[in-house]
Amino acid sequence: MSNTIIIHTETREQEDALKAFAKALKIRFEVAKEKSYDPDFETKIQESREQYKKGEFISIEKKEIKSFLGLE
Repeated sequence: MSNTIIIHTETREQEDALKAFAKALKIRFEVAKEKSYDPDFETKIQESREQYKKGEFISIEKKEIKSFLGLE
């Protein structure tokens, strides 16, 4: 029987305790580094931040959004 259990630790102490527990019971485990976003999405966000720093953006008033998007 092989099952997967996902546990989200909040502290290093919790992670260390769970590792020690698994090792003591000879349970195979792996620690995955959690990535919050897709790498392509992160790249696009970084590019957008750089464009903003260079002044490559436009400002739109809330009342102008529909017109800007061609919805009026």
